[in-house]
Amino acid sequence: MDVKYPNVKVQLVGQDGNAFFIIGRVAQALRRAKVPADEVKQFTDEATSGDYDNVLQTAMRWVDVA
Repeated sequence: MDVKYPNVKVQLVGQDGNAFFIIGRVAQALRRAKVPADEVKQFTDEATSGDYDNVLQTAMRWVDVA
């Protein structure tokens, strides 16, 4: 599986497992990496389009999750 932004690293291990927390952490990391706002919105829309498992899978498709 190719990661869309492999240079953006997000630490999720040992963090709050709340889906909205995860989405917020990834979106924040994308913004810090100067990813265009429409791309960040695309990530958020994709992440919120399903269940908790979808949130995790979407995060792993978009950034380097540790």
